[in-house]
Parts: sequence; C-alpha cells; structure tokens
Amino acid sequence: MRTFSQSGLAATITIIFFATIAGMTSCVSPKSIVYFQGDSTRYYSQEVTQKYVPTIQPSDMLSIIVGSLNAEANEVFNTPNQFTTASTNYSSTGGARVQPLGYLVDHDGNIEIPLVGRMKVSGLRTNDAADSIRIRLKEFLKEPSVIVRNLNFKVSVLGEVKLPAVYVIPDEKITLPEVLSLAGDLTIYGNRSNVMIIREENGKREYARLDLTSRDVFNSPYYYLHKNDIIYVEPVKARMLDTDSRIRTVPIIVAVVGGISTLGILIINLTK
Repeated sequence: MRTFSQSGLAATITIIFFATIAGMTSCVSPKSIVYFQGDSTRYYSQEVTQKYVPTIQPSDMLSIIVGSLNAEANEVFNTPNQFTTASTNYSSTGGARVQPLGYLVDHDGNIEIPLVGRMKVSGLRTNDAADSIRIRLKEFLKEPSVIVRNLNFKVSVLGEVKLPAVYVIPDEKITLPEVLSLAGDLTIYGNRSNVMIIREENGKREYARLDLTSRDVFNSPYYYLHKNDIIYVEPVKARMLDTDSRIRTVPIIVAVVGGISTLGILIINLTK
C-alpha cells in the first residue's frame, strides 16, 4: 500500500485551503474601475464651467499675518496667531507643534484685531479681507502687508479609500479627484460610479452622487469641494457579498482542514 509523508499531506492541505479562498474572491470588471471614460481620441478639450470661490463665514478661524517696516509693532498683531497646541492636521499622526491659532469670526461675522477693533469680514474672500485690514493698519504701521488664510477649510473622506481621514486644505481650493488622491485613492472594492458628497450650506444639507468613471464629473457643481464637505465611497456589491461569504465560510474551511488533517494522520498511522 502506498503511503503519504507528513510534508506531502501538509502541501495538499495548503493547496486545498488557498484554492477555496481563491474561489471565494469575486472578479471586478475593468470597466468599473477606470476613471473618466469617454471619447477614446488621444486629445480632448473641455471648457471649465464650474468655479468655486470660498468666502469667510461665521465660526471660521483665520490666520492673519501682518508685516511692515517695524518688526516690533508687527508682533502686536501677529501674537494672537501663534499658540503651542496639539496638531490640527487631522490626516497626520498628531504631535505638538507651533500651530496658527488665528482669529475666530463671531456669529455676526466680525473679528477683533488689536488697536483696529471689530471688523466685518464675513462674506469676503480672504484676499479682500486682507485688503480691508491693510487699509485699517495704515494708521498704525508704515507700508503694512497682510496675509489672510482660512485655517478650518477641511473635508472628510470615508469608506473604501486607503487613508480615510479629515484633511485640512491650506489653499482653500481642492477638487474631488485631488482629495481622493490625498486619501490614497479608492480601494479595488470602492464603487467609482456612485461616490456620495454630503454638503451643508445656507441651512440645508445636500446629498449628491457622482460617477468617477465618466467625464461628466468635471461638469458637476460638486467637482470643486466646499468647506466641510463629506465624501463617502461605498463598497461595491461584490465586496459585501465577498465579506459575507468569507464570514460564513471560514468555520466550514476550518472544519474541513481540521478533518483532512485528522484523516491524514490516521492514514499515516495505519500505513506504518
């Protein structure tokens, strides 16, 4: 009678195990994961129709950096911007560093600046606010320069991406493909044809679904992201079915492998 070695039996069990796992894995169509499908010509031109210009709103945190020929006088205005605190770069691992604290825009849309007093800035773009502040500062500084940045322009990315997180956008302008790139792109199981954008503006919450596999996404009003947008990438149906089948099948695989191992040991013992 022909006998089986223990190493041969182990190899057989391994092959059976991985063959079962491979059989459980669902296939994904290449057409469902290719971005921006459309005209197959090598050159294609499309007019940019959507432009988003963010404006300052109540509860915004502004970084206001003042410069002039008098360095000591500048510190009066710049000191409120600097504070040692925990990092607010939500996409990083955190850590203490010098983080611009900024000027908080109150519910009436005003900020309080040393010597200058209260100023209305809500509804203005950051460069327009900088111009208004610079004009006020001419009473106190010689040839002042002002830079204003919005510190809490952030978007959230959830779901089937490699790096889900809240991302702070320093230049106040980002597109959907750009923020998905920051998140490490969609996983192979991300549903590229049904990406949800949740947006809260003017007392309303909006829900929109975009198809990244089509070039029509470039014409969407949600292509340029707004402050506090939430991007959710849902899994494809194959992902959910695959996960469910794995959960239900793992105990069966364990039982089968255990049974094969026991049977193999019995065969080896009987054939000695």
